[in-house]
Amino acid sequence: CVGGTMLGTALAVTAAKGEARVESATFLASMLDFSDTGEIGLFIDEPSVMQREASIGKGGVMPGRDLALVFSALRANELVWSYVVNNYLMGRSPEAFDLLYWNADSTNLPGPMYCWYVRNTYLENKLREPGRVSTMGVPVDLGRVVVPAYVLATREDHIVPWRTAYRTTQLLNSDMRFVLGASGHVAGIVNPASKNKRSYWTGGKPTGDPESWLAAATETPGSWWTDWSAWLERFGGERVKAHARLGNAKYEPIEPAPGRYVKHRVA
Repeated sequence: CVGGTMLGTALAVTAAKGEARVESATFLASMLDFSDTGEIGLFIDEPSVMQREASIGKGGVMPGRDLALVFSALRANELVWSYVVNNYLMGRSPEAFDLLYWNADSTNLPGPMYCWYVRNTYLENKLREPGRVSTMGVPVDLGRVVVPAYVLATREDHIVPWRTAYRTTQLLNSDMRFVLGASGHVAGIVNPASKNKRSYWTGGKPTGDPESWLAAATETPGSWWTDWSAWLERFGGERVKAHARLGNAKYEPIEPAPGRYVKHRVA
């Protein structure tokens, strides 16, 4: 989700510089307009942001475990109380769940980056207004982005409400395809086509009203990945053989995956 916000910002910067480096862009459960952030907005206000700015705004780290607690609180029945009842009270061992295992690998964020992000997006919603924020000294105007874009939202997303993700289609001047997937923020995205689970909705050109778009949309069983793959085909370059080894003469491999930074822990 944050990646989509960064992508939109980067595309606006390159557009302002007159650069055309990107053939297409895909936004997965992302927000560029933060008018309605859903339940997570309950945890972000001026006093809380000021508190973080005072402690880590000029240096330090926003602990991933703190962010994880917030996201768990958004789904307390599933991510907090179910473990209290089943594990603590009933003595049952948790079942293996690959998505939750991945979800538990929290990311520590640089303090200044985190503070800037929550203030300028969640709190003050500056990205949607041309020139209100600058990146690398360049004023950000999302309206200058003309790269063809695939915008995906998920219908039960509690972190990025789908109607808010839909607003991306009204900010970019791109050839746009909006698709609404079933399920939520993680399971709706990580939905392999081989499993043929869930469904997704497609429709015509996205207009200003998400409800009208949905009313006219067509539901298709299965994963949205197949629709995305077909959309990407026209932007792909010439097929080439896969490289036999990583790196090249200029950029040698540093070390085996996943790399030291993945295993580094901040106390």
